[in-house]
Amino acid sequence: MRCPFCGANDTKVIDSRLSGEGDQVRRRRECTACKERFTTYETAELSLPRVKKSDGRRVAFDGHKLSAGMRRALEKRPVKTEAIDAAVNRITRKLMASGDSEVESRDIGELVMDELKRLDQVAYVRFASVYRQFEDVDAFREEIDRLKAQPSPEARKQQLDLLGEDDD
Repeated sequence: MRCPFCGANDTKVIDSRLSGEGDQVRRRRECTACKERFTTYETAELSLPRVKKSDGRRVAFDGHKLSAGMRRALEKRPVKTEAIDAAVNRITRKLMASGDSEVESRDIGELVMDELKRLDQVAYVRFASVYRQFEDVDAFREEIDRLKAQPSPEARKQQLDLLGEDDD
């Protein structure tokens, strides 16, 4: 690993531990030349499905774009960065677990809306307004009414799971 401070090629690992939900390894490294320390994160490189856009183009899945879109919707909202990262990881895992070689961009949008609904209802409405291209105030009102009719995430956690479904 190249040192980000002096550019030397030789660094040593000082400490390694699991990070996130156990799907990353966090490594503390030290440059043998300048003695500066830095952190790296290691993740498995997995094959994600290609994304089929609404105009028919096919592009590689971009987790950074997914994360940026969610962060934009959650801007100035009281949601921790770790919760956002966990939501992005859940979406990514669902896409990998599907085994599909291709996924529609609207399916990814639906997964994002499900996660945002769990994290923050204001961010959910923000994202939905752009994603579903709300035309007027009535569209906002209808979406908010639908949201009000559903139990809150806290209420859902307190309910018994009668069907054996898992939220993740």
